[in-house]
Amino acid sequence: MSTLNERQAAFESKFAHDEQLKFRAEMRRNKLVGLWAAALLGKEDAEAYAKEVVAADFEEAGSEDVVRKIEADFVAAGVSQSADNIRDKMMELLAEAVRQVEAG
Repeated sequence: MSTLNERQAAFESKFAHDEQLKFRAEMRRNKLVGLWAAALLGKEDAEAYAKEVVAADFEEAGSEDVVRKIEADFVAAGVSQSADNIRDKMMELLAEAVRQVEAG
């Protein structure tokens, strides 16, 4: 029985670790997409804007809240980028974010 409990504890620990890495990668992706959007918007303080994008992700589950925030900012500024373009950029930057998180 002890071996089974040890395996279960190890599985739970790995699951928690993987979820933490996933969360960190998504937050890093949101920062990266925020920096990308800030450049297109001509924001002077790109870091502050990126923080706004990261905060927007806590409004609801999933990443559509981030897409809506950036899309609304693009529309307000007259930047021609569709929601699909934003999603594509987020997918591209997720791969970079995973690399950064895994690198430490």
